[in-house]
Amino acid sequence: MAESLLFSFAESLIGKVTSRAVKEASLALGVHSELQQMKTTMTLIRGVLLDAQQKNPLSSALSEWLRQVKRVFSDAEDIVDDFECEALRKHVVKTYGDCSRKVRHFFSTSNPLVYRLRMAHRIQDINTRLAKLAAQRSMFGLQIIDQDTRVVHVREMTHSHVNPSNVTGREHDKNQIVKLLVQDVHHQTLSVIPIVGMGGLGKTTLAKLVFNDTNIDACFPLKMWMWVCVSNDFELRNVLIKILNSAPNPTRENFNNSETEQLQNRLRNTLQGEKFLLVLDDVWNEDRARWGELKEIIDVGVEGSKILLSTRSHEIATMMHTKSSNSYLLQCLSKEDSRSLFIGEEIVKKCGGLPLALKTVGSSLFSRVDKKEWESIRDNKIWNLKQNEKGILPALKLSYDQLPSYLKPCFASFSLYKEDTDIFSSEVSVLWEALGFLPPPKEGESTIDAARQFLHELWTRSFLSDYEDLGSEYSFKLHDLVHDLATYIAKGEFETIDFHNPKISEGTQHLTFGENNFYGESLLPTGLRTMIFRKAGNNKDFLNTLVSRCKYLRILNLQYSEYESLPRCIGKLKHLRYLSLAQNKKLKELPDSICKCKLQNLQTLILIGCIKLQTLPKGIKILVSLRHLAITTTLPYFPKEVIANLTSLRTFVLFIYCCDKLELSMDIESQIPNLRLKCLGLNQLPQLVTFPQWLQGSANSLESLIVGNCINLEELPNWLPSTICLKILSICNCPNMLSLPDNMHHLTNLKDLEIIGCPELRKRLKPEVGQDWHKISHIKRVYIDESENEEESS
Repeated sequence: MAESLLFSFAESLIGKVTSRAVKEASLALGVHSELQQMKTTMTLIRGVLLDAQQKNPLSSALSEWLRQVKRVFSDAEDIVDDFECEALRKHVVKTYGDCSRKVRHFFSTSNPLVYRLRMAHRIQDINTRLAKLAAQRSMFGLQIIDQDTRVVHVREMTHSHVNPSNVTGREHDKNQIVKLLVQDVHHQTLSVIPIVGMGGLGKTTLAKLVFNDTNIDACFPLKMWMWVCVSNDFELRNVLIKILNSAPNPTRENFNNSETEQLQNRLRNTLQGEKFLLVLDDVWNEDRARWGELKEIIDVGVEGSKILLSTRSHEIATMMHTKSSNSYLLQCLSKEDSRSLFIGEEIVKKCGGLPLALKTVGSSLFSRVDKKEWESIRDNKIWNLKQNEKGILPALKLSYDQLPSYLKPCFASFSLYKEDTDIFSSEVSVLWEALGFLPPPKEGESTIDAARQFLHELWTRSFLSDYEDLGSEYSFKLHDLVHDLATYIAKGEFETIDFHNPKISEGTQHLTFGENNFYGESLLPTGLRTMIFRKAGNNKDFLNTLVSRCKYLRILNLQYSEYESLPRCIGKLKHLRYLSLAQNKKLKELPDSICKCKLQNLQTLILIGCIKLQTLPKGIKILVSLRHLAITTTLPYFPKEVIANLTSLRTFVLFIYCCDKLELSMDIESQIPNLRLKCLGLNQLPQLVTFPQWLQGSANSLESLIVGNCINLEELPNWLPSTICLKILSICNCPNMLSLPDNMHHLTNLKDLEIIGCPELRKRLKPEVGQDWHKISHIKRVYIDESENEEESS
């Protein structure tokens, strides 16, 4: 693993060790204390990894130490993942205990005693190696840095201190706001003054300057600074605790165990008779009722008390400010101040006049207002390095170094893609999910949402080009120099093997084969996590060798292969999360071992373009982790037991493509109550005339509906307006569709509607004048192609 990726890996691994599944499995096997020892030692080593990766250049001894850390951490991850597999296996046995005799026989072959002894031995070996590495870390003079301060999507603010000498160009703004705060407003017990501006303008820094001004000290006997980033899950009790903790508390009273009623009484007593200033920094919540409730509690009738808040939202500013106050709109710095902040044009000169270099460095510095941070960029040693033969620019490498650690492995994974190709957020999200690069999704969100957030952060830092919102997903490209950087960063971790580069580094974990040739089975590193073939051929002997040597694979991509069937050994890859057989035009069936063996961790199964696929494994219901299924099949219908057992797949995406014989109504007459599809894509289904009733079970979860080339489809279901979460609706080349359902105005979350190649539907939905325009006029973004219009006029 490249040194810069190691800290993020360590963070993720330590989080997995503390998971509930791993804890339960280790307790059951009697190795919990040994696993805790492993976590403790890994935490010690993690503490110095950030400092180690910032050493530039690395000494040979430190590089070797980091390589050993990588190796032992990777082995430890395999142990942790094995525990998770075991927990999931037991769940499947418990759930499907009455399934076929073959399945029962397979599960019964795992000898608990042998497994316990084997795992205990592996953990002991890991702990011995970790202890040695932990003892060696003092040799390199490394400092402990427990937290990556470059994290941008989670802000931490615990103090109001600021050094005015490090702030440029905000003296006038500070004086204006101080004037607003200290002026008397007769008969006004509480005034609210919002500072409004986009991210990165320095609202928090300005609020700090105001808070520490001597005029404020003289005017307000009680000052309270509270950073409150309140999202849609606003919780009054937590906000009250934060305010009380920011107020003077000589008795050091602990409020964490108090009820809301006690907290509000305690706060009102604290504020009673005191003219106070409360700063609420970084406010997001737009719930008028919630903020009204908070203001009612803190307005204790003392004339002249003020709230100063900073926010990006004009909506919040309008909602919060009082009649006698106005919002303060923070503007960008003047040209003069900007020049002084841009540390003498020296950084510009170092970029060598290249626009991409200037853009990426500027993006990484955008939200940094401390002069010392800019100086550290200017004085970084990397500017002294010569541009290497691959064209890696120091400016780009420097911008990469400024990335928070959780984005670095995501960026490195771009090296797996070919240059100058369109990359889509959907494929990136399943890749990152399979490799464990994404955090657990928040309530109501999915891993796709987390991936989009990560991509947005990379885009704001100018690493992504041609970034385009397609409604249901995003597409982007990588500039050649950015792709070169990703390849450079990932070297030794992510590699591509082809005729020009036939060698594989020992520590490689993610491997792409650029050609259909294989250069020797013995070259395969046993610790491979990813194996991608751009054209996979049909070498079954190689597949058998692959499975026997690379049993820890998470991703196996056999796209454009020529297999008629797959060997049963595929079912032994119990760590596998992602399996793609896309565009395998000879594949007729999948082995039952895919479902009857160990693939309970499989999250993504891609079968698009498998035009001869005649059947699905009977036990597909046992794939309890399956979230993403894309399929082309000659089946005339899905077996009832397959569809009926998709109910446990809460984040399941079902995409059905190019199935000439498939008639989705099947023999399921009623809806499946607990179906939880988030995205449904139907493409090239000539047998589809009406929507099957069973899909209505997803009315409460469906977010994207994409229908294309269903030439005989006459209507969308009448239950469509009840899909309360629907955000994306795309209808393409469905010439027999005449209208949309009534009550489309109930789809208040629908933001994107696309209609292409539907002539009758286009006429009825013509903006302003179409007879059904009223059904969709509320939608924020509507695209209806006008190609027929042009043909008629010509």
